[in-house]
Amino acid sequence: MTARKTESSSPLDKFGLAHHADGGPIRHARNEHAHHWVPIRDLRPRHRRRILDHLLSLNERDRYLRFGFLAPLEQLSRYVASIDFRRDEVFGIFSRRFQLLAVAHLAAMPGVHVRGSAMEFGVSVLPEGRGKGLGLRLFQHAITHARNRGASHLIIHALAENAPMLRIAAKAGATVERHGQDAEGWLKLPKDTVATHLDSSLQSWAAEAIYRVKYWTAHFSDWLRMLVSSAS
Repeated sequence: MTARKTESSSPLDKFGLAHHADGGPIRHARNEHAHHWVPIRDLRPRHRRRILDHLLSLNERDRYLRFGFLAPLEQLSRYVASIDFRRDEVFGIFSRRFQLLAVAHLAAMPGVHVRGSAMEFGVSVLPEGRGKGLGLRLFQHAITHARNRGASHLIIHALAENAPMLRIAAKAGATVERHGQDAEGWLKLPKDTVATHLDSSLQSWAAEAIYRVKYWTAHFSDWLRMLVSSAS
């Protein structure tokens, strides 16, 4: 499905998002986690198995809200296999145990002409990762990347009952329209800037570096414990 952007005070200003492109102010959400930087890692084709494992860890209700239907293993597998990493972007937030807590899919929509170029945002967060602002962080991250890709709008397709996602979209200033059981949100994006490209590169580099350090530290600790255990 999908989600949108917001937050309190200056962190948005550095992305050039204090105001919409039409001059209207973005409504800021008050989120207690807004000022804590979260490493968001770019996911690649080699991560398809991890993405599928993440989706399979969602319960039926969560899968229903994410995709709009009860997606069984076969459909989830086809969805993950169909992701075009050259056209789209996929982001993930990992737990301390290197499990994907949250995954966002920023998909290009080349067929949209009426409202200009657009990209669609979809996100899912495991239960143990909720209440930490991860969905909001991924939405903010997606806005920066969509702007850098030249998108004029970020679009959300969600079930009308998916209140958390629609709330994020509305607080970001998106226009949300409801059509029976479905809802659609459109967020107009400012153009990209040097700052958005620099921020995107630094965020990706820092997240990858932190993941690598944690990964090798954890594995070195495991190896050291095995070595000590075998020697005793």
